[in-house]
Amino acid sequence: MSVEQQEGTWEQLSLIEGEGGNVRHDARGDRGTGAKADEEQQALAASERNRALASELMERICERGNLNRAYKRVKRNKGAPGVDGMSVKEMLGWLKEHGEELIANLLDGSYEPQAVKGVEIPKPGGGKRQLGIPTAVDRLVQQAILQVLQPAWDPTFSETSYGFRPGRSAQDAVKRGAEYVGEGRSMVVDVDLAKFFDKVNHDILMARVARRVEDKRLLRIIRRFLKAGMMRDGVCVERYQGTPQGGPLSPLLANLLLDDLDKELESRGHRYCRYADDCNIYVRTKAAGERVLASITAYLEGKLKLQVNREKSAVGPAWERKFLGYRILRGGKLGMAPKSQERVKGRIREITRRNRGVALERMIQELNSYLTGWVTYYRYAACGTLLKGLDQWIRRKLRCVKLKQRKRTYGVMTFLRGQGVPEWRAWLLALSGKGWWRKSGSPQAQEAMPIAWFDELGLVSLTKRYAMLNQ
Repeated sequence: MSVEQQEGTWEQLSLIEGEGGNVRHDARGDRGTGAKADEEQQALAASERNRALASELMERICERGNLNRAYKRVKRNKGAPGVDGMSVKEMLGWLKEHGEELIANLLDGSYEPQAVKGVEIPKPGGGKRQLGIPTAVDRLVQQAILQVLQPAWDPTFSETSYGFRPGRSAQDAVKRGAEYVGEGRSMVVDVDLAKFFDKVNHDILMARVARRVEDKRLLRIIRRFLKAGMMRDGVCVERYQGTPQGGPLSPLLANLLLDDLDKELESRGHRYCRYADDCNIYVRTKAAGERVLASITAYLEGKLKLQVNREKSAVGPAWERKFLGYRILRGGKLGMAPKSQERVKGRIREITRRNRGVALERMIQELNSYLTGWVTYYRYAACGTLLKGLDQWIRRKLRCVKLKQRKRTYGVMTFLRGQGVPEWRAWLLALSGKGWWRKSGSPQAQEAMPIAWFDELGLVSLTKRYAMLNQ
């Protein structure tokens, strides 16, 4: 039986008997046939139902439809194996054999997550970011929990919180910040939290979870996920703080904790935008900004026990700071942050390295995959001139690669001749003692590999893509 057929069997039969799982609660209540109940009685009944749902969340998490949606989502996201080495594809067979036991452990609250796999990745601004990769089964459980908790919690979060929330994006946060600058709040208080996901206090976070969850089984399991050890270099290190990035549940828990910050800022009447742990507060003067930075630092470190990075946190004009890769210019217009420009050039250099030993067509495929997403993200920035220059630079990089791949003098000459360059001019470039980069900028190289030639190879034009996105 193929994997696809097995998956169909899994989803049709389910881990749980019955259409909706072994337990399904009716949130509608009993309307009755008589006259409408008194408003106070209706409110009381609604409160009782909500309390019942809050205290029996594990039954909802283990419902057939919820578990199957979680499985599909984890399968679609793929991801690396955890400490047990089980891939997402292999999880299907494991679930068919151990699914009933998994559900029983969840329902009685005895489920024990495995340690997470510690992986460090480079941060765009330098340094390393610590990721914690749960096992495939633990990701499935976290996803099932997320699907139940997020619809209930998300509507209660602040309107100016944008990170890891359905229907919201980083661009929405940047545009909201641009509105504030356009209104005259041109000074920004840029609050940077030092290693936020690694520094979360478990007790403070669980206190916030307990305000919304009465099901003690779920509370125990969430705390076990937080305390699960991290495997590094074959050694399992115990964790007493942090909710490592890599699991589906971590972003929701982060938003829950930082919702306290949102409510504090709103109670003070501040204009702000927050995307996960990136928070910008917009004020009219630098003096006001300094006061806000001092008071918010005291709140974060005193009340939430989070560490503010004093070297990176600062107050300054919006156009001198960056927010989610953008720069907010005078009047509320958007530009691209200089570091974002440096990063895209660095990535292009990596893809178009002349010594990679891959075909030009493959390089173009990799460029297209990266650049299409990149220009889509920055479509709101005023960067037409920059993109035109990048297009020209990318084409020259690829011309350089193509010429070097011809290796010898005769190979370069025959390629140029085949592209319509007169023989004497082709020989002139092929016999030149200049380096490959100098040759790639020559008239012969541009004549042999014009823009139309790259269009035929399918190279994405940043300028055209940007214009199409902003029609």
